[in-house]
Amino acid sequence: MSTPPSTIGARSAALVLGVLSTACGGAGPSPGPPADSPAGAEAPIAAPISEAAIQAALRMSPVPPGPEDPTNRVDVDPQAAALGRLLFHSTALSKDGDVSCATCHLPEQSFVDGRALALGVLPLERHTMPLWNLAHQRWFFWDGRADSLWSQSLVPIEDPLEHAFTRAGVAHAIHDDPDLRRRYEEVFGALPPLGDKLRFPAIARPVPANDRAHQLADEHARANRDGQEHHTHLFGSGFRHPHQRAWDAMAPEDQEAVTQVFVHVGKALAAFQRQIESRDAPFDRFVEGLREGDAAKVASLDDSAARGFELFIGEARCISCHGGPLFTDLEFHDTGVPEVPGAPVDDPGRSRGLEALRASEFGVRSRWSDDPEGPAGVKVDFLPAAGHGHGPGEFKTPSLRSVVHTPPYMHNGAFATLEEVVAFYATRETARVTGTTEKILVPLDLTEEDQADLVAFLRSLTGSPPDLARLGAPTR
Repeated sequence: MSTPPSTIGARSAALVLGVLSTACGGAGPSPGPPADSPAGAEAPIAAPISEAAIQAALRMSPVPPGPEDPTNRVDVDPQAAALGRLLFHSTALSKDGDVSCATCHLPEQSFVDGRALALGVLPLERHTMPLWNLAHQRWFFWDGRADSLWSQSLVPIEDPLEHAFTRAGVAHAIHDDPDLRRRYEEVFGALPPLGDKLRFPAIARPVPANDRAHQLADEHARANRDGQEHHTHLFGSGFRHPHQRAWDAMAPEDQEAVTQVFVHVGKALAAFQRQIESRDAPFDRFVEGLREGDAAKVASLDDSAARGFELFIGEARCISCHGGPLFTDLEFHDTGVPEVPGAPVDDPGRSRGLEALRASEFGVRSRWSDDPEGPAGVKVDFLPAAGHGHGPGEFKTPSLRSVVHTPPYMHNGAFATLEEVVAFYATRETARVTGTTEKILVPLDLTEEDQADLVAFLRSLTGSPPDLARLGAPTR
């Protein structure tokens, strides 16, 4: 399949496409003499995509600066980001001191772990999500159960499958480390008197007994290495988890103080993670070349990738869910991903995520938000009522930025390569049959060459690797 290239003069292209780019939010270049001008005329550039594709490309690059989060007052504070970097790489915020955020989000592996299903303290049910360009996201986790980057950052710490830690333990870990304590107090002010272990037990938190992660932890706890079940149920009748008992023994004002420290940790982690950006991909240089009339930059997209882009926005209909500079609509869909061992057969996805979002104590409208009445809360003001709006099996559309570095793919790690992903959407041969699979997902008449071209385009979205000197584990 071939698409006639568009031939554009270098200067006239810069002027005409600059106007288009300004309409899309970009800055147009300074106009030069027209291409047919006797003086200073330049040879025309043959753009390897159609005029319609040029206009689409201009809307999909560059990645704009990440918007600031008004619900996090330290969102762009460099001192908070430096603290967040230390906390991101610290194993002190985990049950046995051997798990950190970087355990699943390895900077040297583009902030993923290469596993089909993530592994924290215990096995998880879903694939590790990439962390690229998080400042642009509306919802977090595959099921969108958090509505801000800072609230998302708190969930793994107390999740019994991930860090299996407690908010009181987090506060003590910072208090007991002189460097962390100094950095924390420079950003957030004095810690509570955590040296008093009677007032502030070392391990305490509220325990939501009906949370899915806690149910899974219960299942793990009831099975020994031989697969035989013990008869002690963590959440049996009348049972109170030791973490909950310790939490209940604290005075309300001390619970409040510990939770405030916990929230500050989430906001520092968010300030660090917003710096993890993917941009400057070959596709971005190509679009920049279109705007500038620069033949060398236009050549950043080879012929196969150019054909793949035409398919992406056309016959393959990928753009229906993967539009914009992040190549995602930021919403949730059931694509019929096949089942895999270790992942739940009936994972409800977004429908359960909505339940968790409504129940979260750390939402953007909560008292822990730095702007609870502000515009960031609009997205939660109009959530569908329970039982409406989302069917089972819907998961967030991931960004395709630097997707080549984040295999395996899908919420359950079902596909090992991009080639498998494209073949799945092209043929739908292995699609899971459900009553909610979206109508747009039908087999496509794509040749093997078409599929290879689509993969070539996806590879063109690969930005620069993470700057480990800035984002990797710090040396103190």
